[in-house]
Amino acid sequence: MIVRTVTTVAALTLREAARRRVLRSLAVMTVALLSLSAWGFSRLDAEFGGFTSGEARVAGSTVLNLVMFGLSLIAALGTAFLAGPTLSGEVESGTALAILARPVRRSAVLVGKWLGLVAFGSGFVAVAGLAQLLIVRVTMDYWPPRPVTGLALLAVQTAALLTLGLLLSTAVSPMASGIVAVGLFGATWIAGVVGSVGEALDNDSVARVGTVSRMLLPTDGLWRGAMNSFQDPALLLQAGSGIGESPFLSMAPLTTTYLAWTGLWIAVVLGLAAVAFQRRDL
Repeated sequence: MIVRTVTTVAALTLREAARRRVLRSLAVMTVALLSLSAWGFSRLDAEFGGFTSGEARVAGSTVLNLVMFGLSLIAALGTAFLAGPTLSGEVESGTALAILARPVRRSAVLVGKWLGLVAFGSGFVAVAGLAQLLIVRVTMDYWPPRPVTGLALLAVQTAALLTLGLLLSTAVSPMASGIVAVGLFGATWIAGVVGSVGEALDNDSVARVGTVSRMLLPTDGLWRGAMNSFQDPALLLQAGSGIGESPFLSMAPLTTTYLAWTGLWIAVVLGLAAVAFQRRDL
């Protein structure tokens, strides 16, 4: 009964997400970004004459990470503003009351909605990310060493943010939950940049800012793991070791411990959302 409820709600949530206007906005922004990146990579290839030097390949890898960050930001915006209306919006409109009037557990409804949103976000990352990788392949003849790992980490990043959005939507309005989630996403990324500067300057206090932020909200840590999967480590060696960490270059892959922490973080936040939704007045 519970499994059937979860799968049914997940399918309905996925169908509803596909009908919302935010999907059209995502499509427009994605097509614009892909078109701009195709033009940019073609110009980059013409400027450097192909991958004829280590510096040119580093430039191509860095620009790829820049565009991928744009795609992850679009995914973050879409899922954050979908999570709020999916739960809080139905409560405010009275739709949730009609559904939960039956012998249906609130936790099952919440998990079903979460699965539907995760499927939506993961599908977007897979399609848009693969399209971007094909553009880089055609324009600059470059293919990342671990593209599947990179796209998977971006999908987990999206799942983490929409989980946070669901938790926020149990306490505040749909619009507010989306704004807060995206704001925290941006703040964590900025904190990660600050931490990278601290690492470059051998300042442990400043570097700790990035470390702590990645533990509190793992989106930036997942993004850096994805960057490492999209770039060729040999490029950094060819260009010299003076590059170090930067907002669009990552020197090391994610550890198993951090991936386990991310999974635990998502599970805990989803559990808190279930508890908050269970206690919320409809």
